[in-house]
Amino acid sequence: MQKHQWREEVEEGTMMYRATYHAGVWKLYSQLKGDEEWDHHDPIEVELLEKLREVMWNKYQRGRCPHKLVTKIDKMLGKD
Repeated sequence: MQKHQWREEVEEGTMMYRATYHAGVWKLYSQLKGDEEWDHHDPIEVELLEKLREVMWNKYQRGRCPHKLVTKIDKMLGKD
């Protein structure tokens, strides 16, 4: 299983995201910093998929993840 995390500043504070890739399936969770529970996004909204793709592309560029993870997200977005 691979885990990837990132943060984003929003009006309410800091939104934290956690994505996992296991058995060919992406799962995405988010929470506002300070909250106790993670929100599971199922299905993952297009806007969040695009953010995940950007994070994974940047990691791929630095050699921190394989390209197949980026292509899997592209397929989910309908980009072949």
